[in-house]
Amino acid sequence: MSISLLIVIFAAFLTPMVLNRFNVTLLPTAVAEVLLGILLGPSGLNVIHTDTLLNYLSTFGVIFLLFLSGMEIDFSLFNKKETTLSPLAQKKAAKAPTHSPVKVALVAYSASLGMAFLLALAFKFLGLFSNIPLAFILFSTIALGVVIAVLKENELLNKPLGQTLLLISVLGEVVPLLCLTIYSSFVSGRGNSVWLIFLVFIAGALIFRRFRSFFTSLDQINKATTQVDIRLAFLVIMTLVILAETVGAENILGAFIAGIVIKLLQPAESTREKLDAIGYGLFIPFFFILTGAKINIWDLLASPKTLILIPLFFLAYLLAKGPTYLGLRLRFKQINALAGTFLVQTTITLVLATLTVAQNLKVISNEQSGAFILAAVLSCLLGPLCFNKLHRPEPEDLQKSQVHFIGVNLITVNAAEQLNDDWYDIALYTDWPKNYQTYKYKNNVHLVNDLSIPALIKQQVFDTDILVLGHSNVEINYQLALAAKEYGVARVITRIQNSDPDSMTEMDKRLSDAGVEFFTSFATTVGMMRAIIESPSTLDLITGDSRLYEVVVRNEKFAGLELRKLPFIKEITVSRIFRNRRSIPVNGNTQIQVGDHLLFSANKEVVNDIRKQISKLNEYDNF
Repeated sequence: MSISLLIVIFAAFLTPMVLNRFNVTLLPTAVAEVLLGILLGPSGLNVIHTDTLLNYLSTFGVIFLLFLSGMEIDFSLFNKKETTLSPLAQKKAAKAPTHSPVKVALVAYSASLGMAFLLALAFKFLGLFSNIPLAFILFSTIALGVVIAVLKENELLNKPLGQTLLLISVLGEVVPLLCLTIYSSFVSGRGNSVWLIFLVFIAGALIFRRFRSFFTSLDQINKATTQVDIRLAFLVIMTLVILAETVGAENILGAFIAGIVIKLLQPAESTREKLDAIGYGLFIPFFFILTGAKINIWDLLASPKTLILIPLFFLAYLLAKGPTYLGLRLRFKQINALAGTFLVQTTITLVLATLTVAQNLKVISNEQSGAFILAAVLSCLLGPLCFNKLHRPEPEDLQKSQVHFIGVNLITVNAAEQLNDDWYDIALYTDWPKNYQTYKYKNNVHLVNDLSIPALIKQQVFDTDILVLGHSNVEINYQLALAAKEYGVARVITRIQNSDPDSMTEMDKRLSDAGVEFFTSFATTVGMMRAIIESPSTLDLITGDSRLYEVVVRNEKFAGLELRKLPFIKEITVSRIFRNRRSIPVNGNTQIQVGDHLLFSANKEVVNDIRKQISKLNEYDNF
């Protein structure tokens, strides 16, 4: 063991602490670690000296980085749309933008590839950098990890703009990686066996087929002392990495495919968090810090040509992604197209991996490598900063969830009144003129003369995200609930009541099969009375200023945080946490995880702020 190892570990620990202490939110952690490595290396204090162990840890760091990058791909974006759409889905599809995120991403990145090739030719023609294939690969890369971090912080991963930028970034990592693998095979003299690279993909497919049901039965064998899910991940990583090296490919290709395989196996969120912890908590910082430690700024500054290359490479990274703007403009407004273009010019992850390979192949000098790295660091400073300054919500991002009530009475009107106007667009419909006259002073109450299904469809009453059936006639609620689900309404909530047990059983089954959320007055009253007896504060919760809310944890900064350490814990009372559809015990030491459903009570005035910090209100789309 060397003192350099201890210094790197301490530096990895210190970096996020310093960023948090000085509230540096625009600088990605990876870039900060490279800068710290430069400071601790020969460019600064010269206290880090690489040895065999550090080189090994750095290599495993880049392997794990590419593995986690493979796990970031959202394959649901590539799913084919349903050929048979419900009437409501057909209406929404007709109003939807003609260009999907997949199409926009393909157009944008294809144009960027063309620009990257032209820039590589220009550098060759000007005598600045003669290796055209290597320049093309470097100019076409995108830092997927940095882009994802920015999109997560802005809660955009589930929005069309975020999905599009994610796809562009995935292409910006996959395409250059494949090009690098083929390039290195030919340069190293193994071009005749380049077809063997496909064996890595075949092996990945076989592993997926063998373990495709592994995580569904994991609860039966996984224990705190075994961590079988993590052992499987390392088995897949090492198998594909070693196979990639054996057939003449780069080990990072095997790691990336391993990440794709594990993602397709659909592990639990807790498995993903543990792998993130191992990667970003242990191995990956070694790669970034040691990359910086290998750069000698003074040698770079001593070369006039290198001084010229740094701004030129930086400009090339930016110009190569310029055509992305034209692709993004197919769907998004001008300011967001520009913001997205700045974000995807961010590059560092694969640049570092590519330069490591290039140096091993001896096709690039240390000065040129250093210039590429410093230019990449500058791109990581510019990209997130410009995106955060320029980005504005798209009109479709600002749309509220529509809630339609059928049945206007004291209960439905009060329920509608208590829904948050910031989240819901509410309308109430009744066929009773008397009730309409009573509540017509409210602008969102409407009179309908006919509650037949064709009439309601014609008046667009079923064109909603949530339909609440509160009519006094339970049979009407029942029939309309089934019709609304058939029409394509995502959530239908209704009250049913029937004194005939056989008829009630039939209604229960049909509503359950259709996916309708229903309740009976008797069961609700009994459940409420039991809750009040067991928990007297329940009555205060229902009748007082506090209400019950459910929020999904999506902000990763809360992952692993104990409940008692939540910054707003004094303003809320967490009663339940559902994790992987199961309720877990709750106390002050309970650590929350990404994907947790928090059931909590709070005053409605503080919920908006809490939602912004944790997540949007759960819309029951996955629960």
